[in-house]
Amino acid sequence: METTEKTPTTATTTQNASTTSQNYFDLTGKVALVTGASSGLGRRFAKVLASQGADVALCARRREKLEALRDEITSTYHTRAQAYLLDVSDTDAINRVVDEIVNDFGTIDILVNNAGTSCAAPALEMKKTDWLRVIDTNMNSVFYMSQKVGRVMANQRYGRIINMASVHASVTMKTENISGDQLIAYVTAKHGVKGITIALAAGWAQYGITVNAIAPGYFDSEMTHAMLQAEGFKQTIHAMTPMDRPGQEGELDTALLYLASDKSSYTTGQVLGVDGGWTTL
Repeated sequence: METTEKTPTTATTTQNASTTSQNYFDLTGKVALVTGASSGLGRRFAKVLASQGADVALCARRREKLEALRDEITSTYHTRAQAYLLDVSDTDAINRVVDEIVNDFGTIDILVNNAGTSCAAPALEMKKTDWLRVIDTNMNSVFYMSQKVGRVMANQRYGRIINMASVHASVTMKTENISGDQLIAYVTAKHGVKGITIALAAGWAQYGITVNAIAPGYFDSEMTHAMLQAEGFKQTIHAMTPMDRPGQEGELDTALLYLASDKSSYTTGQVLGVDGGWTTL
């Protein structure tokens, strides 16, 4: 008797990404640029896009991790992948790297603005350098990457831009150890990502560009791993999530592929929550 697991396991998610959606979210011939691709969700996103036939430009700051991912993608999915060192808070670097990618691949069809960072500090104690680091990396880079790549997409009259928002684009959180304002920089930046998504979607529909965002709850990644291991924080996540757990690897795959593919041709300006029901409370 055939059974269906309610929750995908780590061992099966990559296979699921390349088989269950095969021929439905076909990205053959498309070129995708993923920021923050060296680890966490960005690494996963790059592999998922490649599994559907996309060539992938991998952008991040850590060369060794990027090159390892490049080699894994080319050997596993037999699509083209190339690594580019990029600090998304550096606008000059954005302009240079995007030009290099267009020169290497010929175009960019899909942009995934995934790079991010965080800083937990009460508003009364927040340092300017920490504030600017989070705002520049999480919000300003989304605009500048979209602006630069958007020119390429507008010229070809086609594009898919997918921004990584967050459950914190709607709510903050307050626990025994985290005051409501302790995530102020991150919350502010993710609200900004939501605004950028809506404004660009309205303006760029005329160019055949869709602009959407994914707003995840808490998923285990390099940035969140330590927090999710802390017992008090873990209990808070369970209490604030109707599904009573953090997200697992693979549970963002279909949202990404839908927004990256032609199946979402009439979807723009949307923020798709994948948060286990957190924002229903």
